[in-house]
Amino acid sequence: MLIAAAVVPHPPLLVPGVAAGASPEVEDLRAAAVAAVRRVVAAAPDLVLVVGGGPREEVHDGAAWGSLAPYGVPGPAAGHAGRATLPLSLTVAGWLLDQAGVPLRRLAVSVASDAPAAACATLGAALAGRARRVGLVVAGDGSARRSVKGPGYLDPRAEPFDAHVHAALAAGDVDALLALDRTLAAELLAAGRAPWQVLAGAARGQAWSGHVGYDAAPYGVCYLVATWEPAGT
Repeated sequence: MLIAAAVVPHPPLLVPGVAAGASPEVEDLRAAAVAAVRRVVAAAPDLVLVVGGGPREEVHDGAAWGSLAPYGVPGPAAGHAGRATLPLSLTVAGWLLDQAGVPLRRLAVSVASDAPAAACATLGAALAGRARRVGLVVAGDGSARRSVKGPGYLDPRAEPFDAHVHAALAAGDVDALLALDRTLAAELLAAGRAPWQVLAGAARGQAWSGHVGYDAAPYGVCYLVATWEPAGT
């Protein structure tokens, strides 16, 4: 059963070796993301699951690892062998978990970036049943079309879309996340849509209290950090 969740973005610049010379906003984002993950750990889960977008739905075993070498961070890290297989979302989220001191019992799961809402919800429900107390860390960025400097240039639909996601996360609103339009999200380059809908599937059937700890688009990409806890706790 899901007992706590954190939503974090996954820009490579969260990692200090990538973000050299970046603005103080990156430091604020990094601190908020690590704090959100720590809240999941504080709930004392039996298992921490990390979910992020990737080319396909896949459960990655404990030997899987990801590389930030394309972004200037040397690798692989000591103890890793073979080819890097984790997508960027899970690579950055794994780094955040390391910073938060998450225990070793964790599992990384990728969801296909184009998966429909129903498939995401089904995956989320299955993940919530993997242990008696499941903590979920969900890695996903908002729209990458928030300004002319964004990867996808400016789209006037981007800010309302991100505002809708913010409201859903703040309210712990499962239905609002499941209602996100897959086509619109793809057009806005919102990488978090499928992972957020996995969260919704895992959280369905419970009442949640949400808190958004960070919401900004410093580089034309919306970065959201949020936590969910059972209502009344």
